[in-house]
Formats: sequence, C-alpha cells, structure tokens
Amino acid sequence: MATPQPPTRGALIVIEGLDRAGKSTQCSRLQQRIPNSRIIKFPDRSTPIGQLINNYLTSASSPPLTDQAIHLLFSANRWELLPSLLAALSAGETLILDRYIYSGISFSVAKGALSYEYCRSPDVGLPLPDGIIFLDLPPDVAAERAGFGGERYEKREMQEKVREVFKTVREREQGEWTVVDASASVEEVTERVWAATEKALRWARENELREIE
Repeated sequence: MATPQPPTRGALIVIEGLDRAGKSTQCSRLQQRIPNSRIIKFPDRSTPIGQLINNYLTSASSPPLTDQAIHLLFSANRWELLPSLLAALSAGETLILDRYIYSGISFSVAKGALSYEYCRSPDVGLPLPDGIIFLDLPPDVAAERAGFGGERYEKREMQEKVREVFKTVREREQGEWTVVDASASVEEVTERVWAATEKALRWARENELREIE
C-alpha cells in the first residue's frame, strides 16, 4: 500500500478509547507509517499541570481534588500545549493524539456530578481533529489485559460508565468518527485504524484546521 503524501499542513488525528484498549500501540503504529509525525499523549504528565494530574491518578494518598478542579486541570493541560500544537501543524507535522477532549468529557461525566455541557465548555476553541478513531473495548475484556487497575479510573464499573458516555460524545461532537472493535487482533485493528487515518489525511490536505465550537 502506497503511503500518502503528507498534507500541506499537518493532520490532527485522535485515538480515543477506554483504558487498555490499545491506544498506545495503535498510535505507535500510525507514527511508523506517517512521515513527519509525532505522538502526544494526554494528559502530558511532563508539565507542571501534568504532574499534578499524574499525582492524582497514580497516588491514593494524593491531596483530594473536587471533580470540578481535576476536570479543569485536564483541560488546562491541553491548553498549555496549544501553542506548540499549532506551530507543529502549521509546519506540516502530523500529530497523533493519544486521548483528547473526548476522554475529558467522558470520564468527568461518568463520575456523575458534572453536566455534559460543563465538561465540554472549557475546551471550546481548541483545534478540531481531522479524524477521531474510537477503539471500542468491553470493560470485562480490558480488565483482563496487563496493567489494568494501576490508576484511579481503572475500575470495571467506572469503565462501563465511561463507555456509555462515549456513545453520547460520538453522537454530539463534531468531527469524523470511526469506531473500531478493539477486541479484534492487533493487525486487524491496525488496518482499520489506518483506513480511517487515510481519510483524515486526505481531509487535512483539502481543508483548513477548524476549532471546536
């Protein structure tokens, strides 16, 4: 299969899904196939805000944060990277995001205390992806994968709630969504992800980058 020529501007590709759905694997495989591309994982735990998020996610003894506070920290983490994201896209670099605003909405809404509109509002104005690929995996399958349970939200009941909210997100949010069955073999998932990515690369070659409204 011929590799498509890179767009004049970089494409913005998002890989979403539950924990342990294979997002990191598929992001890595995409990067290998797309010239001049880079993976950015959200939350970016290397920044000062990202370190606060990391402590919250990984340490049961971390200082308690309200649902509102942690949600806004996740959003702030995306905003603090915005200048570098836009510069990279303008220079022709394709960005592959491992999670984006859609995880932020889904996990916060799933906790039950915050409304959908509240959870999406802080991210209005961020770049709209050229393609969004959702790796759909039943939580009981995710729970059997290595590493599950190592972070705060990696609980089967929570993952089930998040999966349900993601259905609403896919119905309500802008952009080209592709749902891929993440319980298939890695190779099968890779080819389905690539097919969706090719569409996104073509879109980016022909259209300007838009904002989330």
